[in-house]
Amino acid sequence: MSRFEGWLVGRVASSTAKLALGMLGGLAAGKSIGWPVAGTVIGGIVAGLWMNTRDARRAARLADWLHGPTDRPAPRERGFWGELAYRVERLLRQRERVIAAERGRLRQFLSGIEASPNGVLLLDAQGHIEWCNGVAAEHFGLDPQRDLHQRATNLIRSPVFVSHLQEGDFAQPVVLPGAVDRGTLQVLIRAYGEGQKLVLSQDITEHERSDAMRRDFVANVSHEIRTPLTVLAGFIETLSQLPLSEAERQRVLALMQQQTTRMQALVADLLTLAQLEGSPRPPSDRWVGVRTLLEAVRVDALALSAGRHRIEVGGGADAEIAGSEAELLSAFGNLLSNAVRYTPEGGQIRACWAWRDDGGGCFEVTDTGIGIAREHIPRITERFYRVDPSRTRETGGTGLGLSIVKHVVQRHGGEVQVESEPGRGSTFRLVLPPLRVRRRAASNEALAA
Repeated sequence: MSRFEGWLVGRVASSTAKLALGMLGGLAAGKSIGWPVAGTVIGGIVAGLWMNTRDARRAARLADWLHGPTDRPAPRERGFWGELAYRVERLLRQRERVIAAERGRLRQFLSGIEASPNGVLLLDAQGHIEWCNGVAAEHFGLDPQRDLHQRATNLIRSPVFVSHLQEGDFAQPVVLPGAVDRGTLQVLIRAYGEGQKLVLSQDITEHERSDAMRRDFVANVSHEIRTPLTVLAGFIETLSQLPLSEAERQRVLALMQQQTTRMQALVADLLTLAQLEGSPRPPSDRWVGVRTLLEAVRVDALALSAGRHRIEVGGGADAEIAGSEAELLSAFGNLLSNAVRYTPEGGQIRACWAWRDDGGGCFEVTDTGIGIAREHIPRITERFYRVDPSRTRETGGTGLGLSIVKHVVQRHGGEVQVESEPGRGSTFRLVLPPLRVRRRAASNEALAA
């Protein structure tokens, strides 16, 4: 016999016994007044009414508990209604625990999506927003709370997005501008459930920029190499087909040497960039004296200037930098040689080392050269970016010097700062953090001007 059957038999037996007791009591009372049958019937009716009234009160208390907040404990009754209340309460508590666990898992899931670097937008079958994470809100210019249950196409007005959503062909992602000029987005839509849609967005602005830079880099390298190769091919053809005088021949050979030197410089800079990008960061326990670097770049600058400029180099006698001597020498030398190339004859150039208030240091080069317009400054460290292409070719630059400088400084934990104004010269600073510089005992020697 099951537990339920045993409980039912007990319930029937208890009710029968109570009814029998009522009838016996009525029989005894009826005999005393001479109406035994009527007393028996009345006793049974009274016993039945008492049992029904008691059950009705217990049922009413249980119904009242079920209709009200179920966080209260269930009515504690005996018998059938107590057992029923206990079982109902246990089922409710089990369901609440299951719901709480599901809500916890849902919160964890949504927290994981919220931490995603990509945007996630959930749309119902009618295209209304059911939920979105913060990244999607930023991508599409939405409010995660205010815009819930709004139609997505009323808030995301991009014609590309609207037409893609309406067409229903989601095999390929679409690219569209982000909200309020926030770059470029790649949007992927996937259908799920009963007409619902999952919209995934990714900011590909940096990726697009990198692709454009790679394309420009290949095009620029091809152009920079093709130009001297074309010149060399023309000169070789001239030498092989035309009778030239010794003076003409020497002039052609000199021009060929010039173009060869230009290609060698370009290849050397390309190899330097490749090495910088592919090698580990410079060591932080190998110290290089700033004075040694300044003396080396001063000698090169004086040779390049050939007396056409006034060059001053100072400071750094008490400073050391943790890193690669070859890389730092390349960065310092590129800045100083650029100042020489872009400063007219008779101009002044000053290079110095200075300590900063935060304990860091900087190498600063100031010139009285042609200067740089403000709109060009953010891009001058890009590869092959030229403010004035014709001027760069005249000075013999490869267009990679400042890019090398930027890579070197970043590898040493620093940054490049530029201040310039057309016609009034430029100031370039290589700012290094305190962890990469330290003081040492200063030397009494001074660098010659």
